[in-house]
Amino acid sequence: MSSQDIPEENLPAVQDTAHGALGVADEKNPFADPGLPPHEHRVQDIDERAAKRSERTVALLFTVSMLATIGFIASFVAIPVDKIVYIFPLGHIGALNLALGVTLGIALFAIGAGAVHWARTLMSDEELTDERHPIEAPPEVRTKVMDDFRQGAKESAIGRRKLIRNTMFGALTLVPLSGVVLLRDLGPLPEDKLRHTAWSRGKLLINQNTNEPMRPSDIITGSLTFAQPEGLDPHDHGFNNEIAKAALMIVRIQPDDIKDKRSLEWSHEGILAYSKICTHVGCPISLYEQQTHHALCPCHQSTFDLSDGAKVIFGPAGHALPQLRIGVNDEGYLEALGDFDEPVGPAFWERG
Repeated sequence: MSSQDIPEENLPAVQDTAHGALGVADEKNPFADPGLPPHEHRVQDIDERAAKRSERTVALLFTVSMLATIGFIASFVAIPVDKIVYIFPLGHIGALNLALGVTLGIALFAIGAGAVHWARTLMSDEELTDERHPIEAPPEVRTKVMDDFRQGAKESAIGRRKLIRNTMFGALTLVPLSGVVLLRDLGPLPEDKLRHTAWSRGKLLINQNTNEPMRPSDIITGSLTFAQPEGLDPHDHGFNNEIAKAALMIVRIQPDDIKDKRSLEWSHEGILAYSKICTHVGCPISLYEQQTHHALCPCHQSTFDLSDGAKVIFGPAGHALPQLRIGVNDEGYLEALGDFDEPVGPAFWERG
């Protein structure tokens, strides 16, 4: 149905609007202002049933946005971060990232589509012109602006179309919750994860090069060996997070050369186990000088005396390396007798 099929007396009244000086282009005035074309009414302007259909469409879009936002939050809580799914033709992708992207995209798209459909079908579409005015707004202009605003609010039918208004407010209220939920990923929750590693009593020391458990005879005096806890698999999703805290540096020193009493008690036949993670910025320590028993971090040259509790003797590191208490099990393999004596890594104490 078009406005041309409706009798003139049934069409909404159109207010006259000043368009400035109008004219017809000719040789003397080729740029005359022809004015605005005649306004054509939409179906919704002349058929309340069509207007109701548009209203329900807009409300449906806002409702879809609300449901998608709820789906975003539910996905964030319910889907494991390491879950992988196969989606053709994308291939193997993270289920959580897919769910968050799809739900948030639908929530934002539905709000935008609802607002556009509302504006195109129910709000006033009459083109108005206004003469230019000075930047300084006189009182009568401010009054006119407020009148125009009230008129626009009235023509938007936000007061009369309560279904649209309520669902729009609901959608706009729920969408910001997506950002609030994402604050969860700004850092770890206040738990004690930083205070513990994969080491625990009875876990074997596994040589990182051979992937075999270690015996005391495997450790030569003056050598530096790297180990990891029993049960860590390099193919596991969380391996990098675990090894970043549990990486172990093993050195054998003559018991008489160990200066720190507690370090000697926590060792086995002069075999000492320290965290491999530098306490400055977390670089892996890999250099060892067997004559001085000094371990050097290659990043910023922090130096630790492994014969004296791995205390810092040079460089920017602020703390000694945490020590792991070790022993030997019934089968003769080196094992941990607990976790590190203090949290591993840099700047832990500054982080609280």
